[in-house]
Amino acid sequence: MKKISVLALACAFFACNSGDKKEETATTFIDPITTHIDSSISPGENFFLFANNGWFKANPIPSSEKSNGIFRTIQDTINESIKKICESSAADTKGTKGSNKQKIGDYYYSGMDTLTIEKVGITPLIPTLSKIDAITDVPSLLNTIAELYKMGVPSTFGFMVTRDEKKSSQYAVYVSQPRLGLPDRDYYFNTDERNTSIRSEYAKHLTAMFELMAYENKNAVKYSDALMKLETAIAKSSRKMEDLRDPYKNYNKMSVAQLNKLTPSIKWEEMIVKLGLKNVDSIVVAQPEYFSALEKNLKSIAIDDWKVYLKWNLINRFSDNLNKKIVDQDFYFYSTVLDGVKEQKPRWKTIVESTDAALGELIGQVYVEEYLPKGTKEKLLEIGNNIRDVYAEHIKTLDWMSDVTKEKALSKLKKLNMKVGYPDKWKDMSALELSRSSYVENAMNLNKWNYNYMIEKYGKPVNKDEWEMYPQTYNAYYDPTMNEIVVPACNIIVPGFEGRMPDDAVLYGIIGGSTFGHEITHGFDDQGSLYDENGNLTDWWTKEDREKFVAKTKLIVEQFDNYVVLDSMHVRGENTQGENIADLGGVIMGLEAFRKTEQGKSKELFNGYTATQRYFLAYGYAWMVNRTDASLAKQIMSDVHSPAEFRINGPLSDIDAFYEAFKIKEGDKMYRAPEKRVKIW
Repeated sequence: MKKISVLALACAFFACNSGDKKEETATTFIDPITTHIDSSISPGENFFLFANNGWFKANPIPSSEKSNGIFRTIQDTINESIKKICESSAADTKGTKGSNKQKIGDYYYSGMDTLTIEKVGITPLIPTLSKIDAITDVPSLLNTIAELYKMGVPSTFGFMVTRDEKKSSQYAVYVSQPRLGLPDRDYYFNTDERNTSIRSEYAKHLTAMFELMAYENKNAVKYSDALMKLETAIAKSSRKMEDLRDPYKNYNKMSVAQLNKLTPSIKWEEMIVKLGLKNVDSIVVAQPEYFSALEKNLKSIAIDDWKVYLKWNLINRFSDNLNKKIVDQDFYFYSTVLDGVKEQKPRWKTIVESTDAALGELIGQVYVEEYLPKGTKEKLLEIGNNIRDVYAEHIKTLDWMSDVTKEKALSKLKKLNMKVGYPDKWKDMSALELSRSSYVENAMNLNKWNYNYMIEKYGKPVNKDEWEMYPQTYNAYYDPTMNEIVVPACNIIVPGFEGRMPDDAVLYGIIGGSTFGHEITHGFDDQGSLYDENGNLTDWWTKEDREKFVAKTKLIVEQFDNYVVLDSMHVRGENTQGENIADLGGVIMGLEAFRKTEQGKSKELFNGYTATQRYFLAYGYAWMVNRTDASLAKQIMSDVHSPAEFRINGPLSDIDAFYEAFKIKEGDKMYRAPEKRVKIW
């Protein structure tokens, strides 16, 4: 593939004009990489704040957000584009029925039509609530659970059709412990003041929501109490987040007959048919002990309490699509209590984000055509391939890995598929029907479409063209069962460089290190390293090499366990180790690739900083994120990513080049003795 130069792409995206810009000098260039520096803080004390605190001081977290920083800035830019797509689609009332434009316009219009939303209330949910009320025993309970699943309302157990982790060329049926009303199972048991308060607020929230469903206060309190007890029972039999990280322990393939023995009350050959599948001979059971406990709960928990649980799952699933009182109550608990957000966003922002989440596949096609420069995909591939080349060099020179394992690692790296920019083939959503009549009914129709899309995969060849993100999603991911990374097009956006070219230090610090380097490293982190070059869960390491690798990962767990976030809350090193390994590998690979560029080789200063210093500042800019205390606490409790501060300070304190660049010395807070600096990839 022909490579596109950094200048060519940057000028295409950032509207550079060589004739108009010739007279621009360094004095007129407002450089976001250096203007955000807080010089009152030394790099060795806290590089996260050194690089970003100037921006944080000038840009406090808005009362309608849980965080502020580069992610919010980029998302606002993307939202403006999506808003134009939504509004222009909604304004065209003569659009062809079934067209992408009609679906986008009608969904957005229905979300903005608050008069109809208030008038309709929960009416569209009443037929389903009546079905729940009609439950009399366990068999009718299970029938209703299956019907709810088809509406996109999961409960009681997790269920999905996805790639078989040990035979990634085909799809398998998976069942697992379910999601809970609180973000993680530990919220139900931790006795500290913060979690005790959250449980109390959750009980009040449940009572308020049942009241809004037209249950009088006495019954609402009764239902809230029953639901708390039932969810606590489910949480008690659920694995902790750290225990969900072991793919082998969470892969237990059974015959249908074997699963029946775990839960005799659920005849799985019948349940599978009710869920829409046929000819299923085996099921991957992620947490067998959960299903043993579920059998006991089905027998010991009253049917009326299970009915309350299903009603709650239904209303909670569609709370964003209902009338204002329900939306306000939902916002209060899930945004104010859990994330510290003080007020709701303007309606248009909420519905723009909702429409994008619902119809991003359709919006993405317009976004790619009208809002991306030509050459985005090619440039992203160029950077990605440069990072991959550096990775290969590192693997070849590892002093702790044998030649046998190195050969397999290099083969996996070579076969890694990089999907960048946007899909070559879009999903066919022609069967999805949307209208302007009801926002909640549109959400229900979309859920049904998504469920059917998943179900229809079973028995077919794995779709290797499928994306799990949209071109306008500012994020990226690695999929171990496909051995692929996906980097959406909007990752090319760098705030503050509108109308001018970002230099290589910025491109490689943000796109190279924190994106491509990070995602490629996921193929070799504590989880990704368990999958081979074809995406199959299998041990391709020698025993000695695996032991050495595990010893190194234990060091990074220990390092992050010692970081204090709030009060006595520490980063959970075991839970976040995969992301921490990926961050460390990403920064290193990005730096090595950058040093091969002209700027990376230069000894000249750029706005007062060396090339290497600027690279690290750019990496700091990639994670310029400030969160509310409540949101930080929630992140520690329920997220596998470390807070942004430690995604910067953690890996940098392990990299010798960072010490050299900023003269970090013993006694500085970020200093780690050379023998304690984690070296993996």
